[in-house]
Amino acid sequence: MKRRGTTTLETAMFLPLLLLLFMGMVEVGRVTYTYFTLHKMLYSLGRLLGTQQGVNFCDDADATVETAKNLVLTGTIDGSAGPLVANLTPDLVQVSIERRNADSGELENCDCAVPGCDVVNGGLAPDYLVIAIPDGYQVQLRIPYVMLAPLPLKPQIRVPYGGT
Repeated sequence: MKRRGTTTLETAMFLPLLLLLFMGMVEVGRVTYTYFTLHKMLYSLGRLLGTQQGVNFCDDADATVETAKNLVLTGTIDGSAGPLVANLTPDLVQVSIERRNADSGELENCDCAVPGCDVVNGGLAPDYLVIAIPDGYQVQLRIPYVMLAPLPLKPQIRVPYGGT
């Protein structure tokens, strides 16, 4: 008769730990889903920009780049709809250009100058587009009774440029 409440007591002691582990697994899944959603959005932006002609990547306010960012992040070309991922705005996304160095064969950031990648002023087209969220997209983990700092997700995509 002394063992009568042992199972109930052990279950009561083990259940909070089991719930905490389950909620942690759910949060890991949510963060993974968010990361891959961001990754897919940046890839779509890179592929869209990589096939456009006459894009001035040296101008941060280029209309083609802004339209492509709005289309990928909100689903509309004018950005009138809300973001598909909460708090993700076009100014968080950075588009940069790279070219392979003929001497070393390494990828380098391409200068926005005439001998560089300034196509508007006679420069050559870049070899690659790099789309990134350099400051990170902040994701707050929601695990009860556990205080954690926001997790910055920093996806980066490199796609070949073929728009010439």
